[in-house]
Amino acid sequence: MSTTSTPSMTRFRLTVDDHLMIAHSLADPFFGPAQNLHGATLHIRATFERPGLDPHGVVMDIGAAAELLSGVLDPLRHQNLDEHPAFENKLSTTEVIIAYLAQQLAQVLPADHGLTAIEVEAEENPRASASVRIEL
Repeated sequence: MSTTSTPSMTRFRLTVDDHLMIAHSLADPFFGPAQNLHGATLHIRATFERPGLDPHGVVMDIGAAAELLSGVLDPLRHQNLDEHPAFENKLSTTEVIIAYLAQQLAQVLPADHGLTAIEVEAEENPRASASVRIEL
């Protein structure tokens, strides 16, 4: 089987989601009451992008994508990020967290992934989210 022929500017994307429950504080007066230790539940979406489909006609296997996301979230689940080595001497803002997650996802991709970008989005509440996109 061959991949579907597509114009050169066509990009295919697959998005999977999960959630992450953490504790943290943002020790800077800029953050007002969030300077205090508090909990947060982030709805995380990871989007994998490629210019064409693989030989199976997909961006990547959905189950594999969900496992990759879960795998990078697991070490952070129910942790106080103030005490986590990955966030030492950093403010664990949503933007810093998603940048870390995107880099972790990029590191665990299989060698023959064929992807050109990963985007990670975190929704803090129904009215606020942040995202980061990294080119591979």
